[in-house]
Amino acid sequence: MESSIPVIDFSVYRLQIDDEKTVKIDDLKAIADELLSALGGVGFFYIKNHGFPSDLVASLRRITREFFEQPEAVKCQYARQVATNNGWVATGRESLNPMRPGDYKEAYNYMPNETGQKWPEFLPDFVPLHTKFFTQAKKLTERLLDVLSISLGLKDRTFMRNCHRLMGHPGNCTAIRSLYYPPVTKPLEKEQIRLGEHSDYGTVTLLFQDDVGGLQVQTKDGNFVEVPPIPDTIVVNTGDLLQRWTSDAIIAAKHRVLIPEEERKKELPRQSFAFFVHPDDEVMIECLDGSNKYEPVTGKGYLDMRFAVTY
Repeated sequence: MESSIPVIDFSVYRLQIDDEKTVKIDDLKAIADELLSALGGVGFFYIKNHGFPSDLVASLRRITREFFEQPEAVKCQYARQVATNNGWVATGRESLNPMRPGDYKEAYNYMPNETGQKWPEFLPDFVPLHTKFFTQAKKLTERLLDVLSISLGLKDRTFMRNCHRLMGHPGNCTAIRSLYYPPVTKPLEKEQIRLGEHSDYGTVTLLFQDDVGGLQVQTKDGNFVEVPPIPDTIVVNTGDLLQRWTSDAIIAAKHRVLIPEEERKKELPRQSFAFFVHPDDEVMIECLDGSNKYEPVTGKGYLDMRFAVTY
């Protein structure tokens, strides 16, 4: 399926370039312009030739699938607690669109900087694979944030990167979310879908889809368009804090995941990984243009406010 969502070639800043400082701003300007056009338009884009290891994605998909297929009595032992963002979230527990029934999905949140979490010890590769995935996603995110700084016309290309310097450490809420959408084997509640319409909370999100599909994004005219899986690409979209930061120059587009219409696809589970990127907890999000269109808010303060509504 073809997509109206832009595809940006990221090879000039791919992960295999060891020394980022050797890449000049002029070399990044072309993709910075493409990025700004995409984010000022639909708010979504794909990146290709990014260098993220595909075998790592496949391994994490395998290990998380094994976890999600455990009996609920097993998974409950690793449930997300109020005081932490780590852990398992049961089907229907979240309503990302409060006007709909609970989302027909499960999730597992992973933040390497949180302590005291009980991990699935029966899956010895669970934590190492999440740690490796987080490390690679963080590295790619830092490069995306550099390009974003250039897109926004900031004098320092590391401005956005520096606002996220604690990713993976205490003081930052960036997380991997493994999402599992179970097969639809029984009638659902009225208007229940796999993932309700919502915008993400943070700066940007990196999304790794499988080949099942179902993701849609709302365009400026109010219609939803497909964001189909494209092999070897990563979907990138913006969150609410970036919209506030840029005084609405960049929009955090609403998106959703529908139940497939085809009976064959209803019987298939769907998996994806979202790398939710947040600024450091104490970073004050203020309008970059000085307009004060939005009241200043800290990264952690805004996240706490959104979690209170979701749960």
